[in-house]
Amino acid sequence: MENQKIAFITGAARGIGNAIALRLAEDGFGIAIMDVADEEKASANMVRIKETGRPFLYIKGDITSDKSRREAVDRIMDKFGRIDVLVNDAGVAPRVRMDILETTEESMDFVLGINLKGTFFMTQLVSNVMIREVREIEGIKPIIVNISSMSAYTSSVQRGEYCISKAGISMITTLFADRLSEYGINVYEIRPGIIMTDMTATVKGKYDKLIEEGITPIKRWGYPEDIAKAVSVFCSGMLEFSTGEVINVDGGFHIQRL
Repeated sequence: MENQKIAFITGAARGIGNAIALRLAEDGFGIAIMDVADEEKASANMVRIKETGRPFLYIKGDITSDKSRREAVDRIMDKFGRIDVLVNDAGVAPRVRMDILETTEESMDFVLGINLKGTFFMTQLVSNVMIREVREIEGIKPIIVNISSMSAYTSSVQRGEYCISKAGISMITTLFADRLSEYGINVYEIRPGIIMTDMTATVKGKYDKLIEEGITPIKRWGYPEDIAKAVSVFCSGMLEFSTGEVINVDGGFHIQRL
């Protein structure tokens, strides 16, 4: 077990995180998942991951809680003895979309508490574990992958708190890529575009129309598996001389066009 590489993915009970966990299991990683959902409720989404035969651990936990973060990491280390990959996927949208002239402190605290603060302190905690691993485990090359969004640079005035949180994740990527470089720990970011998930289901009609009208050069919805493939690339070890890099998985949305 001690030579089995382990990927730790937050927010992987469903959606993008779940697709990432499955892909990394298929790539040969043991999988540790942390999510606020009860394991029983998420069990149907765990079947394919478990069927890969890779070591597996599900942890119910809340990334906004210091106690919960530490308990999760302790359980992973007790069971597997290492963390090779951290994928920060856990995130939320505002419960109610509001114009930035009306956004409440409650909504700001909710979104930033999970998306930004939780991600920062989970990264800090696991970074220190990875630094110890580099010193103690021969040949280990840990990496961190942050899942942000095209909202990191795209204005959506009906959900400003979400945009701010994702812009902050981009800076988390830059800061930790800089700070951890001396230890050989690379940090990356993926910016999903319009992805078919539960989060976008409520605005499907809006995005169907925008895609048809050409808002993205590649005229289709993205899927969680598209994000998972990009994470797989980062975890492949083929980009060892790159850190702080961003992959836009957005159908070309980021291209400025006339």
